[in-house]
Amino acid sequence: MSFFAFLRGEDLLILLTALALGGAGAWAVSRFAYKLGVIDIPTGRSSHSKPTPKGGAVGIALAFVVLAVYLGLPPLFWLSVLAVAAVSFWGDRTPLSPLFRLVVQFGAAFVALGAFWNADLLPVAPLPATWVVLLPYLAFLAVFVVGTANFYNFMDGINGLAALTAIVAFGTLAIYSARNGAHGWAVLSLGMAFASLGFLPFNFPRAKVFMGDVGSILLGFLFASVVLAVASSVWEAALLASFLFLFYIDEISTMWERIKDGWGLTKPHRRHLYQVLANEAGFPHWVVSVGYAAVQLVLNLVFWAAWERGFWLFLLAVLMAAVAFVLVERKVKAHYGMLSVQAG
Repeated sequence: MSFFAFLRGEDLLILLTALALGGAGAWAVSRFAYKLGVIDIPTGRSSHSKPTPKGGAVGIALAFVVLAVYLGLPPLFWLSVLAVAAVSFWGDRTPLSPLFRLVVQFGAAFVALGAFWNADLLPVAPLPATWVVLLPYLAFLAVFVVGTANFYNFMDGINGLAALTAIVAFGTLAIYSARNGAHGWAVLSLGMAFASLGFLPFNFPRAKVFMGDVGSILLGFLFASVVLAVASSVWEAALLASFLFLFYIDEISTMWERIKDGWGLTKPHRRHLYQVLANEAGFPHWVVSVGYAAVQLVLNLVFWAAWERGFWLFLLAVLMAAVAFVLVERKVKAHYGMLSVQAG
């Protein structure tokens, strides 16, 4: 049976709607950005050189709402995601403190997890079902959701990277969900891939508009949420999370460097591998973004194949990929003098 065989006629219509909304939102923001007050002014840490509209992923956020209502997802879940997107769009217009953002994001994460808990959608942890254990477990899941949202945001720094990765990551989630009978989550994931595809021409290969926090935070928050909703165990959740492996490993490795060098985690920087490749190495943004997406797609196939042969083989594959990434990252950064950059 082909992948698209699970889709109904009305599913195809809603996917085309998501595609159109992703493009329409980007077009509208690119045209009315100055009236909306969503202009990204470049700084010394930016990877672009001229003022560019941002917040173009409002269409992706709207597509999510349409998909959520169509699929009958728990209202508390999709309203919490929408609240995060709304605050993120506010942040695209006006600087917001990191603390305020985190309070909103964690509040939304706990509401979403509560909705999942009531709907029996959370992965089963191999732990006693007592509140003494469950509360820390829920807190851990909230950290995963909020962490993924912010990791996605930090990785949205060059043209096309966030949208292309969304197409690969959510596309793989959709295929996995469909094969495991999770029709609604498959349609939602595929819908977000379609919405990102609709946005892509406005951001790639040259950017008429940036995705903005409204898109990157939403996509990360939603990716982690779908992982938890589809997985039947914490081990399966690890597999599904690996469909965004490059974003996780690039951010974790860079965070470790910054902590080691005394560089505050909220201080702007250009130390991600993708930034070094685009800025110091001079590769065109589209080359770096396509490269990341292509590597992620290959890794998804490898990780999934390894998982089907056993968890320990999957874990070995992830560890090998992590070691390979760090070795390449260190070599590239050392060549361009980007290791051990002390905070100023």
